[in-house]
Amino acid sequence: MSKTKYCDFCFRPEHAFSKPLIVGDLANICHECVDTCVTVLRDAGLETKAQAKAKTTDLTPAKIKSLLDDYVIGQDKAKRVLSVAVYNHQKRIRALETREGTELSKSNILMVGPTGSGKTLLAQTLARILDVPFAIVDATSLTEAGYVGDDVETVVGRLVEAAGNNIKKAQTGIVYIDEIDKITRKSGVSSSITRDVSGEGVQQALLKIIEGTKCSVPVGANRKHPNAEKVDVDTTNILFICSGSFAGIEELMRDKSSGGGMGFTAQTEKEEVELRDVTLEDIRQFGIIPELLGRLPVLACLERLEEDDLIRVLTEPKNAIIKQYQTLFDMDGVELTFSKEALSKIASIAIENETGARGLRAILENNMLDLMYDTPDQDIKELELTSEHFGNTG
Repeated sequence: MSKTKYCDFCFRPEHAFSKPLIVGDLANICHECVDTCVTVLRDAGLETKAQAKAKTTDLTPAKIKSLLDDYVIGQDKAKRVLSVAVYNHQKRIRALETREGTELSKSNILMVGPTGSGKTLLAQTLARILDVPFAIVDATSLTEAGYVGDDVETVVGRLVEAAGNNIKKAQTGIVYIDEIDKITRKSGVSSSITRDVSGEGVQQALLKIIEGTKCSVPVGANRKHPNAEKVDVDTTNILFICSGSFAGIEELMRDKSSGGGMGFTAQTEKEEVELRDVTLEDIRQFGIIPELLGRLPVLACLERLEEDDLIRVLTEPKNAIIKQYQTLFDMDGVELTFSKEALSKIASIAIENETGARGLRAILENNMLDLMYDTPDQDIKELELTSEHFGNTG
């Protein structure tokens, strides 16, 4: 009679597993404990180069886009641009680790799109897919060093915090700088009269960090104290994604397409333009300095979401807002459904408010407050919401 083998780590018998034990001279281990060991090593930053290479090699642009599709509706062109850029960035990091072949330059990303089109969600989802630290910074809070506000080192400091102060991990993370269009060069302001410390000054200060440099970043609970402990962080392998809505840039594009004629040559009607057709030259005219644009070579343009897109945002993603509310009501024993007319009304309110997908949750919260307050005390098993429930524009 054969003796039953046990895993020497979790002490379960071999017949409890779908796969055989890995048997050694002095100990045995099951495949579940092996997976646990790999997770522990990865979280501690001790993943082997072979494991890291296998993991990133498996993520082709098509697979990255497919994963983005699970969370972000529409924006296919922008997803393809981002997928290729991130895939190439991962290959660049591997090339630096092996020190083989031609040195590859970093390709940071500039995303342009209206409010609520999915810019932040795309960046967050990319960070989740790549399993790297991710930090969001609002460009409007940044000023030149020595002035009131956050200096540009704050950008890297947030990433170090997100990495749990693991510098090595932070140096391959993603920094998302939002509202980059709000720090454009202020036209009509003489530099001899006043310094543009929150506009062009910040753009100038961002140049080295985005391109790649070693910067000293304060860490710890007292990081804002002048004598706070500082660590050196190399930004060479940090992927920077800048984004903005660039409200009003369409007018610049129309002026360019009309040729800017005068007198008898002037055109009375300007051509219709789409934000997806924006170019780096349009963005330069908007007020982003050429030096910064040169460090953001990948341009991803997002389109304004229409009613059908917003309905899909409400219902299709893995973390769709409607699914979240259905789960909340299900915890109270209530089956919640929405009519097609209700979904259409919610989407039309978001379009009317010009908030895009970002405003959908606020609309639901404003219109479902009474239901969420009263339903737990009522004997209701099923609840269908129609367009009449959504009269409040939020």
